[in-house]
Amino acid sequence: MIEARLRLARADFTLDVALALPGEGVSAIFGPSGCGKTTVLRALAGLETAAGRVMVNGETWQDGQRFVPTHARPLGYVIQDAVLFPHLSVRANIAYGARRIAGSAIDPAPLIELLGIGALMDRRPATLSGGERQRVAIARALAAGPRLLLMDEPLAALDARRKAEILPYLERLHRELQLPVVYVTHSMDEVARLADHLVLMDTGRVLAAGPLGELLARADLPIHRAEDAGVVVDATVAEHDTRYGLMRIAFDGGSLWVGAAAGAGLGERVRARVLARDVSVTRQAPGETSIQNVLPAVLQALHADPHTALLSLAVGRQVLLARITRRSLDGLGLAPGDALYAQVKGVALMS
Repeated sequence: MIEARLRLARADFTLDVALALPGEGVSAIFGPSGCGKTTVLRALAGLETAAGRVMVNGETWQDGQRFVPTHARPLGYVIQDAVLFPHLSVRANIAYGARRIAGSAIDPAPLIELLGIGALMDRRPATLSGGERQRVAIARALAAGPRLLLMDEPLAALDARRKAEILPYLERLHRELQLPVVYVTHSMDEVARLADHLVLMDTGRVLAAGPLGELLARADLPIHRAEDAGVVVDATVAEHDTRYGLMRIAFDGGSLWVGAAAGAGLGERVRARVLARDVSVTRQAPGETSIQNVLPAVLQALHADPHTALLSLAVGRQVLLARITRRSLDGLGLAPGDALYAQVKGVALMS
């Protein structure tokens, strides 16, 4: 476990958070600009002197009597702008990272392959794209053999094309490295693709924290006011339809047809995202329809405002969210416990 109790007061801002994060996988800290996400990361690293305690998998980095300085904490830190030594090659930058923590460096060869930077080893940072520089920065941080990796909006400085380039590499790290990662972002798309655990922050406080699927399924949280509100579905590839370029992914309670993904074999675990705006409901099973995914559901809860309503729908053990108009809500006379059909117009395969 990563346990932290951090308190920090400034003239115009107070951070007061308690965290209990898993000791493996990706824990995302999500919230609006200025809510304290980066301050939490810097306090975990010892770059901010916050009062309280920090423990990483049983090792105390900070308490009332002890404060381990940043250079002695076995961590890696990746920020928005890949700060590489411009006069050193990629190879030398990574070698420098491997020397940072005495006795903990690892063989960088698997990292180099995992991050796809083998062809860049003799180049200088000025000749690399933004996505390439960030991959090198990640390799340098991991080459030291850290026990915790901190990532502060690592994709924020990249354009959409470079983000699309680097995200598959981050997903590979997620799948293959047994290392806890604390990942700060304000992008729900990155959260949906990478996170296992989610911490929601606002004004220096933790609003909610827990497994990603549980928090995204809670219709009462403020994240669902955004246009990209939705849930993540963990599923298994159950069927391929090569004629139409589709595959069926199954989860506990049903299945969904999605666009086929290259290399996704039967039985492989995948992650998909279903946005609330892409789900509608009906009381009757639809007849002839162009919508391929229609699932029996039970209305668990609803949260309405003057113009729209967000429905929480149970499909087996999976929860889907549906955003409908207030007029539709009133016209259908919906109430918790109603048996409905969820019509899923779009599913985005994340990995």
